[in-house]
Amino acid sequence: MIGSHRPRSPRGSGARLREEILRATADLLARTGAAEAVSIRAVSELVGVSAPSIYRHFADKDELIEAVVAQVFEDLAEALRTATDPASSPMTQLRDQGMAYVRFALAHPEQYRLATAATKSGGAVDQVLTSGAFQHFAATVHKCMDEGTMAPRDPLPVVLELWSVAHGIASLLIAKPYLPWGDAEAAASRVMGAACIGYSVLDLIGEDLPTPEAVTAWLGRLRHHGSPT
Repeated sequence: MIGSHRPRSPRGSGARLREEILRATADLLARTGAAEAVSIRAVSELVGVSAPSIYRHFADKDELIEAVVAQVFEDLAEALRTATDPASSPMTQLRDQGMAYVRFALAHPEQYRLATAATKSGGAVDQVLTSGAFQHFAATVHKCMDEGTMAPRDPLPVVLELWSVAHGIASLLIAKPYLPWGDAEAAASRVMGAACIGYSVLDLIGEDLPTPEAVTAWLGRLRHHGSPT
């Protein structure tokens, strides 16, 4: 019952209480859709403990919410791993991981907004993004280069650019769901697929950053002669 206090926890149960606090906070974020609606008092009532019990695990509300968002993005990394079919081509894996990212953002809009908001300094969330989902995505870009569907280069800019594509379509679908997207998942799939394939096409053209005129000329040669060169 909300507002009631449970008996004193047995020794060694601090880790379990911490998990309960995180789950309650995540539930509040999901139900209210706003970090402003989360308070230490509201969380303590959901868990059935006093506010000081929460402060023993988290210094303040900001630290609590950051911990929740960090856990969400640990789950995002797992979603990307689950979306990866080792039997499919690296380019398909890259597209599928981008789609898993978009689906996850749509399923956790408030946590996603908080995790991708501007921060003054790096924290737990940034570490999770770098070591979890981000690194998994980077590994697949490496596969594309090893296979030859992307030219060998420093993979970091490619990963950042493809991440920005996934973030962009996910953010717009969250912020502007009333726009005439048609089927949102199909729209996101077209965007992610075009971005992934685009790197291979640019490599075929043979310039680091071809101009629109160079692309038009390349396409003209392809249409007229059946060869991109």
